Amino acid sequence: MNAPILKLFGLFLVLFAALAAMTSYNSVINADAYRDNAKNVRPQIEEQRVRRGLIRARDGSVLARSQLESSGLYARRYTSDGALFAHAIGYDFLRVGRAGLERERNDALTGKRSELQSVFDELRGKRQVGDNVVTNLDPKAQKIAIDAMQGRKGSVVAIEPATGKVRVMVSVPSYDPNELDTQAGADAPLLNRATQSGYAPGSTFKVVTAAAALDSGKFTPESTVSGRSPVTISAVPLKNFANAQFGDITLTTALTNSVNTVWAQVAERLGNETMAKYMKRFGFLSDPPLDYPDSQMRPSGVYDLQKEEWIPPSSGRVDIGRVGIGQERLQVTPLQMATVAATVANDGVRMKPHLTDRIVDRDGRTVERIEPEEAARVMSTSNADKLTTMMSNVVREGTGVGAALQGIEVAGKTGTAELNIEKRINQPWFIGFAPLDKPKVAVAVTLENIQGAQSQGGAVAAPIAKLVLQELVK
Repeated sequence: MNAPILKLFGLFLVLFAALAAMTSYNSVINADAYRDNAKNVRPQIEEQRVRRGLIRARDGSVLARSQLESSGLYARRYTSDGALFAHAIGYDFLRVGRAGLERERNDALTGKRSELQSVFDELRGKRQVGDNVVTNLDPKAQKIAIDAMQGRKGSVVAIEPATGKVRVMVSVPSYDPNELDTQAGADAPLLNRATQSGYAPGSTFKVVTAAAALDSGKFTPESTVSGRSPVTISAVPLKNFANAQFGDITLTTALTNSVNTVWAQVAERLGNETMAKYMKRFGFLSDPPLDYPDSQMRPSGVYDLQKEEWIPPSSGRVDIGRVGIGQERLQVTPLQMATVAATVANDGVRMKPHLTDRIVDRDGRTVERIEPEEAARVMSTSNADKLTTMMSNVVREGTGVGAALQGIEVAGKTGTAELNIEKRINQPWFIGFAPLDKPKVAVAVTLENIQGAQSQGGAVAAPIAKLVLQELVK
């Protein structure tokens, strides 16, 4: 064989090897990326031939099922009150794609197994069927939360502190997944405000600052700080609400009365590095560890809207004093703030939240059970207990009395982020948990753009939290 032919043969050999490598990469290693590509509808068409599994609520009621159409494909149908669970469950339609749990648990719902198992099933003539997904969502509490919102935009999230089970996930306005073609509008009904909206947390963030203060060893609940108003924070005067004046007061009193000047000074004394450390422990600055599509979640932290970038709290560009009271450029999700409350309730341990309780096959056998999983030890048990006592005082005699329950002690913190001072438009909040001795549930409530004299967290958000807590602690 002469040299030119040998070189040509070598070239073709290299090209063939490259083709084989790329084909193998795309069909095996990169298969998931091709399959999940929104523009690639072929996998979804094939999956419409599979009878998709049911999605059930905590009590066993069916939230989503599949129905065989005349085309030979299965179509998804949702509960008659589809708007009740729309954001958590999501949807699955060929024309619009997938969202929510329908997307996150797609493999289970379509009965996907390993490649080897699929081959064996095909050889045995076994037809692919989907497994059922049982969620932790509570229908009664979910309805109570939605009704209590009275059509006002916002969100309610409730979590079991010890397990991370998400019992309530409400976003208002909602939508009917059975009528997706009519759901467009300025109110963004498809947006899951529980996981996708970034809100100023107001004074609810003082719980994070208090946790850092106690656990750092630099403060105790009885440490005193001046509550005079105004004080200079980052060279700019900061006032208390209504410019209220306090003398030297304890941190317990400062949390009970939500004294801005005290908590801003505490945050400054702790410093950027310490505040950043505890924010990270609470789950800020990272994607939420929820069994939910990444594209429908956002982290919480300090965000520069103009530059569209997250700013590390340890950075010198951050006014840590105002971060400590929930101001500056803080943006948080209701899911994150529910996690904050749940962490304090769980003796300082943050658990990974999860919507799914278990995966069950068509024969009723549990294929997978989602076990509680610890995300981080945020603070010591003793300091979490001290913070719980401080938060209980907020509900007993402070700004959070609107969340108090008959015969059951509640720990909590209100928040009122001022969006437009002249027009008195606020973002009211409440986070908390109950019962005090053995917490069963933690909750976060927030409402968008509430106007008027009664637009504070204690007046608007706390009563909603009360109703949800009342249902879930029974």
